[in-house]
Amino acid sequence: MVEQQKQRIELELSRRVDELDRTILRKMQGEMHECAARCCRDTNASMDSVQRCIEACSTPVQRAQQHVEQELGNFNNRLQRCVMDCNDSIKDKMGPKPSDEDISKYTSMFERCAIKCVDKHVDILPGLFKSMHQVLGNK
Repeated sequence: MVEQQKQRIELELSRRVDELDRTILRKMQGEMHECAARCCRDTNASMDSVQRCIEACSTPVQRAQQHVEQELGNFNNRLQRCVMDCNDSIKDKMGPKPSDEDISKYTSMFERCAIKCVDKHVDILPGLFKSMHQVLGNK
């Protein structure tokens, strides 16, 4: 059950990251390469000057990628904390020597709690990606 939820969130994240890539990041990468090509066409510039120009062209893409990685990292940390809270809550209820029946009951409780975490975090994704679109669209 938990594995299905993990797949569910991974698929949703993958879908949204792919859409972000298609709508914003690829355009930024294309602009970066066009900019770098202009740098290389300047036959009067020194090698160091061309290198600095190319590095300046890549800065917006690097910042965008860092922003996306940071936001996704924060999201994953929040999801992990939620699931860990489920785990801690169940451990607190379980006691030192649970029976097989108790283990089954507590496993079921943990799974329900973890599913709620995933549901909650899937619901967060539209706002998170809308925010990323806005931030990256302004870069």
